[in-house]
Amino acid sequence: MYAIIRAGGKQTKVHEGDVISIERIKETDEVSFTPLLIVADDGSIVSDPAKLKKATVTAEVVGDSHGPKLDIFKYKNKTGYRRRMGHRQKYTTIKVLTIRTASPKKKAAKASTDSGDKEA
Repeated sequence: MYAIIRAGGKQTKVHEGDVISIERIKETDEVSFTPLLIVADDGSIVSDPAKLKKATVTAEVVGDSHGPKLDIFKYKNKTGYRRRMGHRQKYTTIKVLTIRTASPKKKAAKASTDSGDKEA
């Protein structure tokens, strides 16, 4: 079973037990993602928004980390204009615990009444 979640403006395909890095989120022990974009299980794919509203992915926060350092350098020739900046994105590492789909509703047994054909 897998699901596609949206976290930090990016879409990620996750399976149960996966450890992934997403953009930094607030410090919590457990995170749930809902609504999902797609849920697939044993060849059946659910993409109906009404059914996906009830589906959730639950994950636990493993830790925080930083991405690679990016160097930004602006330069304009003949003017002496030079600017050097850097950026290092912060990430949260999570472990996917469960992928829950909307549980199918049990249909109530209809009481069938035989009206029988009455011949006049």
